[in-house]
Amino acid sequence: MDTEHLKVFVEVVQLGSFAAAARKFEIDPSVVTRAITALEKDLGLRLLERTTRQLLLTSAGKVYHESACKLLQDMQQAADEARDLADTPAGVVRVTTSVTYGYTVVLPMLPALREAYPALEIDLLLSDEIVDILAEGVDVALRLRQDSDTSLVGTRLARIRYHVCASPEYVNQHGRPRTPAELAAHDCVRCSLRGYRTQWKFRAAAGTVEAVNIGGWLVCSNSLALHRAALDGVGPALLADWLAGADLADGRLIDLFPDHEVTPTDFDNAVWLLYTSRAYVPKRVRAFVEFMKQRIRGAVSVSTSI
Repeated sequence: MDTEHLKVFVEVVQLGSFAAAARKFEIDPSVVTRAITALEKDLGLRLLERTTRQLLLTSAGKVYHESACKLLQDMQQAADEARDLADTPAGVVRVTTSVTYGYTVVLPMLPALREAYPALEIDLLLSDEIVDILAEGVDVALRLRQDSDTSLVGTRLARIRYHVCASPEYVNQHGRPRTPAELAAHDCVRCSLRGYRTQWKFRAAAGTVEAVNIGGWLVCSNSLALHRAALDGVGPALLADWLAGADLADGRLIDLFPDHEVTPTDFDNAVWLLYTSRAYVPKRVRAFVEFMKQRIRGAVSVSTSI
């Protein structure tokens, strides 16, 4: 039995096409076809039914796929357990997070991770879509919202606080709104995500909550773009502390409502670290998780003291 053929078979089923599996493994589609053909020949069974529109498992294929997945998982665990006999965590840790959080927070921390664990290799998948951890073989996800998937272990790392930010140039030219309601007279830079585009919520020190409808000519799908637009004086933007904290401290941005808590959704915003629930968590994953817990929590405690 060729385990490489097994891996190809499992990915073909997972991704739903030979071409997608070829792209993932960075091989020619003909190699995928030969791998599946060789596997079926060895077994003397047809595993897949192929049409021009879809790919379906046969009855034998369903049984074989389930067993193949378990076998590959067991082999990976055996390799992890053997590797973990070494004193230093080693191997690849596949990590996913959003584009902006990865660029702003995670990437700057990686040199220190490399110094602490030189035998680790980080495979960083940056995406603003919610990545399927199991399907993509992800070890750790850093997300800016809690996940409802009960198969994942979730750790709340740090609270996120949002600020309505504008550049000094914008404030000098257009004036500073005295109340949240006065934002209706300003061209705000808005996020295109559902629930973020048309309304911001403000909570005063007394606990009263005010929902303010916002408008503006620029809508962006990425927080890096919102940040850039705010710095360039396009208009007020709602930015997280981990993204705008340094600019607020240095005066490149102004917090228009420092006495209010602000949110586009609810007030319980946080950074979450997620990984799959399994009997054995490899040392390489444990090392990355503990490093990020310490670094992100430490970074937040520093930023909130500014």
